[in-house]
Amino acid sequence: MPKPRKQGYFALVLHSHIPYVLDHGRSPHGTDWLSEVTAETYLPLLDMLFRLVSEGISPKITLGFTPILVEQLADETFQRDFVGYLQQRIEAARENQRQFRYEGNTHMRGLAHFWEDYYQQKLEAFLDIYKGDLIGAFRRLQDEGHIEILTSAATHGYLPLLLTDNSVQAQIRLGVVSYKERFGRDPRGFWLPECAYRPRYAWNPPIEVYRSPRPQLRKGIEEFLAESDLRYFLVDAHLLRGGQTLGVYAERFKGLQELWAQFQREYNPERADRTPYAPYLVNSSGLPMQPVACFARDPKTGIQVWSGAHGYPGDEFYLEFHKKHYPGNLRYWRVSWPKDDLGAKQLYEPYLAMGRVHDHAKHFAQLVYQTVVSATTEGDQPPVVVAMYDTELFGHWWFEGPEFLYHALKQLHMHPHVKPITCDAYLEKYPPKTVVALPEGSWGEGGYHWIWLNEWTAWTWEKVYEAERLMIELAQTYGDVEQVQTILRQAARELLLLESSDWQFNISTFTSRDYAEQRVNYHYSRFLHLASLVQRVAAQESIPVDDWNLLGEAEERDRCFAQLNPKWWAAVEFPAAEREE
Repeated sequence: MPKPRKQGYFALVLHSHIPYVLDHGRSPHGTDWLSEVTAETYLPLLDMLFRLVSEGISPKITLGFTPILVEQLADETFQRDFVGYLQQRIEAARENQRQFRYEGNTHMRGLAHFWEDYYQQKLEAFLDIYKGDLIGAFRRLQDEGHIEILTSAATHGYLPLLLTDNSVQAQIRLGVVSYKERFGRDPRGFWLPECAYRPRYAWNPPIEVYRSPRPQLRKGIEEFLAESDLRYFLVDAHLLRGGQTLGVYAERFKGLQELWAQFQREYNPERADRTPYAPYLVNSSGLPMQPVACFARDPKTGIQVWSGAHGYPGDEFYLEFHKKHYPGNLRYWRVSWPKDDLGAKQLYEPYLAMGRVHDHAKHFAQLVYQTVVSATTEGDQPPVVVAMYDTELFGHWWFEGPEFLYHALKQLHMHPHVKPITCDAYLEKYPPKTVVALPEGSWGEGGYHWIWLNEWTAWTWEKVYEAERLMIELAQTYGDVEQVQTILRQAARELLLLESSDWQFNISTFTSRDYAEQRVNYHYSRFLHLASLVQRVAAQESIPVDDWNLLGEAEERDRCFAQLNPKWWAAVEFPAAEREE
């Protein structure tokens, strides 16, 4: 029988992702967005990790980077733009100081000086300490055994809703290949975009125009991971327990109801008492396959950080994200209380905020220990508390977040009963033996696909599905035609960028909705034009200069993934086989 434990492990898992924004706008949605997150999250995170190492503490965190984010951070154009961005922020802080000195506002003048120092430190760290190579710095931390770096789908495609197994295969395979190139080793773990999972079953697209009389057998996501020699992935706790995840959201869109009905016809839940404090092997096919494990997010530590009502970032003394001073867009106010509107926010006081960081880190470490004490596992396996967050929460959304992580990890390092560990290291120590079948779902609102598939986003999936089908035809027909390879690769890049889950998310949440819709239409039309160009060049037609110029512009603007291979779309290497009864 499961029994409570008083010794255990803590696995902090951070997922880092920004969609491809280089040369697709500047501000607020474009390159400046990436620069802002880099200055407020990725650089402070690096500083925090090396700070711990310098104090003799190995952080032992699991850190995910999407391949498309890595491509951008390694891009020389971004690196130059980022230096310019930091210099602009420094000058904005100086201009604010002059304004506040003239107005006699001593408090805000001091905060403006705070911002000048902050961005000056980031500029010096970027140029002098990291030499502009942030990915190289993270790689060094992994090579020295202090962190584990995960890979993910190439452009954060929402895997369960892609039309074909060919596209799922390409997203995952490119994620693995690009990781090997950037980090010099094979990845062990994989972050499912939006923690979205689909098991093997007979599937029909949720978009009516693409439905067929007979559903198509689709492979479980874990099968693709096994084929790429990946050892584990992560899910939300409700998927592990196998519970009903739809809530009211299926009622709001017919396509979701049909997907859920298809899934339920074949899904046989194992049991609902699985613990989120141990990994399990996942196999929805019933066929022999290389073992792939899953870890589940701990809900207790999750809500303590994520919750807008109860989480740490909502503390009244922390920096307010939404209110900014113009010109310059620097922030001078704190969250305040009780939930003041933006006009009533009080001025930020950094020393008070840092005091709250210490309190919250101590509380978090105690919460982890209490969770370990109450956790249950099977046999003698010690529990592991897996705390999963978007990296950008720490620093970008919650300015004090990196400092919180520093103190929380330090507290846990000194704790006698809890030991920080990476996910792969835990698997090495305690390999799972129990095999489970997971239901379909995500960590999105309602636990299913609604945020990405609804009445506002159905049109985007029509475009994605059309492009998926056409890409398979192009790869099958022209995959070995030498004179069209450059065009074919660029068409594949446009498809990958079209598949990014960010566009549906931003449409559904009304965050940069116009920008997301514009990006869907842009990559869709660019893909169709390049697909036509492939066919015309292969047919030896005369090609107008404007068409060649468009290809050159696309290669310059969407310049990711030099290692891409169009043949990944031609065929599924290991097609789904029927289960032997």
